[in-house]
Amino acid sequence: MTARDLTAAATEAATVNARAAEDEPVRFRTLLTASGHRFGHATLNAPGSLNALTLSMVDALQARLDAWADDPAIAGVVLDGHGEKAFCAGGDVVGLHRAMKAAGAGRVPRDAAAFFEREYRLDHAIHRYPKPLLVWGHGIVMGGGIGLMVGASHRVVTPRSRLAMPEISLGLYPDVGGSRFLSRLPGRTGLFLALTGAPLNAADALWAGLADRAARAEDGGALLEGIARTRWSGDRAADAEALDDLLRGLPAPELAASPLAAHRARIDALIGPHDSLATIAPRLRSLAGDADPWLAAAGAAFQKGSPTSAALAVALQRRLRQASLAETFRLEYQASVGCCVFPDFAEGVRALLIDKDRSPRWQPADLDEAGDAWVDALLVPRFEGPHPLADLR
Repeated sequence: MTARDLTAAATEAATVNARAAEDEPVRFRTLLTASGHRFGHATLNAPGSLNALTLSMVDALQARLDAWADDPAIAGVVLDGHGEKAFCAGGDVVGLHRAMKAAGAGRVPRDAAAFFEREYRLDHAIHRYPKPLLVWGHGIVMGGGIGLMVGASHRVVTPRSRLAMPEISLGLYPDVGGSRFLSRLPGRTGLFLALTGAPLNAADALWAGLADRAARAEDGGALLEGIARTRWSGDRAADAEALDDLLRGLPAPELAASPLAAHRARIDALIGPHDSLATIAPRLRSLAGDADPWLAAAGAAFQKGSPTSAALAVALQRRLRQASLAETFRLEYQASVGCCVFPDFAEGVRALLIDKDRSPRWQPADLDEAGDAWVDALLVPRFEGPHPLADLR
């Protein structure tokens, strides 16, 4: 083989490898910077499913984030999503539905238990990441997408960002640490969001503390160029400040007003700090006829939502408000596996995403039946030996 043949073969191999990387569900690269350090860049690459997280995506992210954390040449990380529609629309609940159906009613689906364990490990690692980690939360950011974003050191939204924890409509509950971080939002807004799945815009996310900065969607490339031009030190505090400076240097976008902030006083009047779900429910249902479209949609979503999801959301927010992050993920793991055993999660996914008839048959169908005993049954540990997340700290 001649030198020209070798060069051609190497070029062909590089092209094949590049195409393979383009097809990977998470794309990874590093950016060389002016200081010689590199910045890791991970992109969720499943735009057809709005970058919904699968177990293979979770595992790929975990492995690469761990490697970058241990590499002194890596100064920080950027995580974003491919496509204009979404950063991440949540976990792959259709895949979880398949696992539940394959396991059979009342049995723990092995793949679902593995997904929740490793997803929560990844979220926990992001909260504890030893280097600046920026999440560019453009477009749809729901459920598991918020789990990836909320623990990052730098959380950016754009005017087209739409955040939500819509699990009330799926027969699940706001997990990925939501039992803790939603309970710490201003007033009772966090419980309101859990019970209604109300969508948030960029101004809402900033007001609620779920994002740190807003930027124009078209400036994502400029941010990456700025990262490449910057001299990084390898010191976390100094590099975090330098990343803040880069974000401050981006043009400020125009944002719509925050409905969540505008309605905070009314939400607090609807949901008292010690009110039971039975007391809260009629007040939320009354919103369905409200003149304000955002409140009316929230009331309608609560009306149609799973009673089990509502009861679980209230119980977990109140139990975990003062819990540690690790304690939160451990109890949420038990709750999520329980939801895979009880009927509502599979039924919600069927009605919303598979058959799309939007007519779920919840069991139980009445809030009065979804009481403390029902919640306790959902939370029963369904594993042998130590807790799968026992090592989290």
